[in-house]
Amino acid sequence: MPSDTTGHLPPYFNIDPDQACASLGDPTTTAQFQAIAQACDTGRQDLQSRGLQDGHGRILRRFSTWEITRYLIPVATGHFRRVLKQNPDLPQGTSETAGGAKWFTLDEVQRLRAHFGHEGSKAKEYLPYRPKGLPAKLVAVANFKGGVGKTSTAAHLAMSAALDGYKVLVVDLDSQGSMTSIFGGKVNDEWQTVFPLMARHYAGQLRQENQRRMDRGETPIPLDDTLTDALEIKTDSLIQSTHWPNIDLIGAQLNLYWAEFQVPVWRMQARGWKLWDALTDMFEADGILDKYDVIFLDTPPALGYLTINGLAAADILLVPLGASFLEFDSTGRFFDMLHATFGSIEEAENMAARALGREGLNFEWDAVRAVVTRYDGAQQAELAALMQSYLGTTLSPHRQDFTALIGQAGEQVQGIYEADYRDFNRETYVRGRETFDATYAAFKQLLIGAWRRDELAAQAAAP
Repeated sequence: MPSDTTGHLPPYFNIDPDQACASLGDPTTTAQFQAIAQACDTGRQDLQSRGLQDGHGRILRRFSTWEITRYLIPVATGHFRRVLKQNPDLPQGTSETAGGAKWFTLDEVQRLRAHFGHEGSKAKEYLPYRPKGLPAKLVAVANFKGGVGKTSTAAHLAMSAALDGYKVLVVDLDSQGSMTSIFGGKVNDEWQTVFPLMARHYAGQLRQENQRRMDRGETPIPLDDTLTDALEIKTDSLIQSTHWPNIDLIGAQLNLYWAEFQVPVWRMQARGWKLWDALTDMFEADGILDKYDVIFLDTPPALGYLTINGLAAADILLVPLGASFLEFDSTGRFFDMLHATFGSIEEAENMAARALGREGLNFEWDAVRAVVTRYDGAQQAELAALMQSYLGTTLSPHRQDFTALIGQAGEQVQGIYEADYRDFNRETYVRGRETFDATYAAFKQLLIGAWRRDELAAQAAAP
C-alpha cells in the first residue's frame, strides 16, 4: 500500500481562507504607490551611503602596486619601483601602514601611464590605441529583454575602458536610471537628460520647416517654451563628473520616459524630421565626439524612440543574452524587430530620396555582437555551443562567466573594478576579473579594428 504523505504536502495545499484573508491587509490605492516609492528611495539612499565617504559622494578606491603592474601598466614590479625612485616628481603613492604597500589614485595611475608611454619601451602598449583625427566610437548595449546583464555589461565595459586609459562618456537612455545610480549621478528632471538634445534637434528642424512654410505663404508652427528653451542647451551642460576621473555621465530619471510620448507628436508635426539622427547630430555639433574616446549608450529594454536613437548613433552594437532557450528566442525577435524598424525607415527615406535625386539612407554598424552573460559552463555549455553554431560570428565566442565576485560586488553597490581585492579571497578576485577582462578584450578588438579600418580609409582617401 502507498505510504501516507499527508505530512509532506506541498505548501500550496490546505491554505486556510480566513487566515489568508486576515494576512492580506487592506486594498492598495494609487496614493499608496507614492509611499512605496518613497520607501524604496530611502532604502536606495541608505544602500548608496554605504559606498560614500565623508559625506562628499562616492570616491573611487586606490590601486596597489600589485594591481597596477599586473592589470594597468605592463611593467615589472621591480622596474616600476625603480622608476618611481628615480623620478621623485612622479606620484609616489601612499601607504596605509608604515612600510606598507603603496596605493595610487586612478589620476596618479594616468600620470604614471603617460610617463611610461613617453619614456618607456616603444614595444610595449602603455597607452591605448587611438588614431588621431578620428571621432569617438559610440557603443550601444541593447536588448529588449530585461535581466540579461545589459546595464552591468555596459558599466563594466566603461570601467574597463577607463582603467585602460580611455576618456569615457556614459549616456543613460533608460528612464529607470540604473546606470546613473551605478555612477552616482544626480538627475532632478528630464532637462538634465538627453531629452533637451532631442528637443533641440527637433526645434532646428522645425525652424527650417517654418521657413519653407513662410516661403509658400503658409502660417508657421510656433515654437513652444520647451523648444525655445532647448535651443539654448548644449551637451556639455548635461554632462556630470563621476567618482571615476575619466568617466563622465549624462544621466537619466523617470521623466525621461516622457520622450517616448513627445517624439511621435513632433514627428507628426514635421514629417521631414530625421529623429534617429538627433543624438549623433547634437554630439557632433557640440564637439563631444572629439572630447571623448568611447561613448557608451545604455538603452531601455524596449525598442522605443530612445533606443532607436541610441542604436542609430552607435558604431558598435552589443547585445547581451543568457545561454537559455527563452533568452535566445527573445534575442532573435529583437534582431527581427531591428530589421523591420530600420528597414522601414530606410525604405521610407529612400523613396523620397529617389524622387528628389538624392543619396539614399543606409544604416551601418562597424560591428554587431551578441555576448553571453552570466554563463555557467557546467550547466550551459551544450546550449551555448548550439547558439554559436546558429549565430556564427555574430555571437562572441567569449562567455562572461558568473563568479562569486560578481554577486558580492553587486550586493555592495559597486562594479567589480571598484571592489577592493582585499575584501575577497585573492583567487576569487582574480577569477572574477578574468571574465570581465576577457569581455573587455573581445570588445577592445572590435573597437581597435573599427578605428583602424576608418584610419586606413582616411589614408586611402587623402590626396
